[in-house]
Amino acid sequence: MEFRLSDDQFELQDAVRKFCVATRPIGGVAERVGGLGDRSSWRALADLGVFGLLVPVDQGGSGLGCVEATVVFEQLGAHLVEGPVVWSTITAPLVTGAVDGSRVVAGLELDLRSADPLVVEHGAEADTVVVLHQGGAFAHERDELPDPVALDPLDPLTPVTRFSRLPEGSQIGDGGTSHHLRLLGTALSAALLLGIAGQSLEVARDYALTREQFNVPIGSFQALKHLMADMFVRVELARSATYAAASVIDNPRVGDPERAGRIAKLLAGEAALANSRAAVQILGGMGFTWAMPPHFLLKRSWVLENSFGTTEDHARALGAGLEHVVT
Repeated sequence: MEFRLSDDQFELQDAVRKFCVATRPIGGVAERVGGLGDRSSWRALADLGVFGLLVPVDQGGSGLGCVEATVVFEQLGAHLVEGPVVWSTITAPLVTGAVDGSRVVAGLELDLRSADPLVVEHGAEADTVVVLHQGGAFAHERDELPDPVALDPLDPLTPVTRFSRLPEGSQIGDGGTSHHLRLLGTALSAALLLGIAGQSLEVARDYALTREQFNVPIGSFQALKHLMADMFVRVELARSATYAAASVIDNPRVGDPERAGRIAKLLAGEAALANSRAAVQILGGMGFTWAMPPHFLLKRSWVLENSFGTTEDHARALGAGLEHVVT
């Protein structure tokens, strides 16, 4: 399958990139630590059309597909945009107020057989918490939920809370809907990780071109060239897999959407984790400081690694699929 972005898709990607550069420059990421604040930044994302990407036009959205959402989310990931952007976007067709940003939607994938704690990212800021499990998709309004308990976040930009329990909630979709939302969440999480992988390379490259040792840029050193070449390869592999997954989700006749989504999340997760670690290494002592972007890129990678299936989960599922084909 030959896949190229259209001129309109490139223009959409560029518009979102310019918006993020203007409102959320990666160099000032340390100033955004915390939650959504007065929500003005959230409403700005809604005005840009982010949450309506997958919503039909007659419901107030753009009526676009997963490919367009992917190119947008790549930019959101690169600039470490805060808030539950994935959950608010994938559930916007089902939750009134998500499209225009008047309602912040957080979410949780729930294994009914597990006794794991009910931990929700941005749970204290959310107006609605959507829970997905095999039985369907359920919405829980804020006034129905017990008081959240704040936890120490791994990512300073992603506050997390624990709920003691979840009420029954209102069903907004059946098992098929839940599966589709998981699929979309996997693809958009992969797009965020792809953006992080690319941003990590850019941060490392810019530093290597300006930082000098022995009166020459450190980027001229062979060891760093090898590191950044590997980073570039990981980004391109992840981009190919992520764009392909989005295309298959939009047109399932050309492939298996679930398999494509798993491959994308696996490769994008590996690329983001490896590239953000490499960025820390290339920046040296600067890379370990909390004020520098690599610190935030690495921690956001760890958070997204656990969203919609870990790298290990997807690798195991893909391996089982291959074993089934062989046998």
